[in-house]
Amino acid sequence: MFKFVQQLFASSTKPGNNPQPSSTPPIDKQPDRLEAAGAAAIDLPALMPEVNGFPLPDWHTILKWITTIPSEADQAQAWVRCEIAWLQRLQSALGAGYTIRTLDDVALLSSLDDVAARATLSHVSRSRQRVLHTLKGVAALKEWGYDILVVFDDQDSYYRYASNHYPDEGEFAFSSGMYLNAGCGHFIVVKNELLAIEPTIVHELTHACLTHLHIPAWLNEGLAVNTEHRFYPRSNGSHRGGHDAQLLHRRHQAFWGAPEIQQFWSGDSFTRTDDGNALSYDLASILTTQFATNWPQFTAFANAADLDDGGAQAAQKHLGLSLGRAVCALLELNYDAVFEPDPKRWQTEPQPGAF
Repeated sequence: MFKFVQQLFASSTKPGNNPQPSSTPPIDKQPDRLEAAGAAAIDLPALMPEVNGFPLPDWHTILKWITTIPSEADQAQAWVRCEIAWLQRLQSALGAGYTIRTLDDVALLSSLDDVAARATLSHVSRSRQRVLHTLKGVAALKEWGYDILVVFDDQDSYYRYASNHYPDEGEFAFSSGMYLNAGCGHFIVVKNELLAIEPTIVHELTHACLTHLHIPAWLNEGLAVNTEHRFYPRSNGSHRGGHDAQLLHRRHQAFWGAPEIQQFWSGDSFTRTDDGNALSYDLASILTTQFATNWPQFTAFANAADLDDGGAQAAQKHLGLSLGRAVCALLELNYDAVFEPDPKRWQTEPQPGAF
């Protein structure tokens, strides 16, 4: 992106060379009511209460209201207006330094300066097209509204905001970005050097392009990790090999047993705060890479995979293999049925990923 920012500086005196992001959304500042033809008006303050200092919209009720609007075009427009109204409230909660900017159907809320914001918006837009091309037949654009990126200035505000979307109790792994799909999908990152957050943006953008699927966490995360590494090969040590790879393989062999692999299939292992967190992402990446060697078969599998059984039935039908046997082969273990996804042994509801 640094090269792209340099290009922006060089071309800033040439009108028309780059699309200009809008910093004034097409809606009045923080409207209290939204109206749509053929539907009753809704009271936004009541539907967007503050929790931990941030607006937490009741997207379920908002979506129910949108379904009462007769015209599909008006439904789409109403959804966009709700998104912007929420972003404006979030902007106020974060402080005066934050600005909403839009480019095409990408929205950015951040304290980035104009040049950096324009580069980020363009990066998101271009990366989204690359994700769609790379995951052709699997990834898809959202039906309505913006792809939304919120860049927080610091870890404190990032985690305080993220906590509104997670249980009140328990430990959670640290992160620099995540995709939140609670009603209005959006991805959040902590502001850092733009080069540092580029891989995170691609990772979370991949999640955003997979929300139409009912896939298990391991497949969701595997696709996101592999897409990130394809665009940025050296991110997260994906370039490592030789001795490092052997050590990582031994860590896998030492860690994965019957209880742990069930956590992997259900998605719980991705939120562990020990070595299981990193090993879960790595195992998901390896499995996804192996399965995707035949892309037409993999596309059929990904579109059919169901998080309720960890993708087991879809793997048998479209890949011609059992997931348990695949894991045992990777770990160089004799096959044991305890490695197969077994929802009866899961301690929680299965997770869709995008942690």
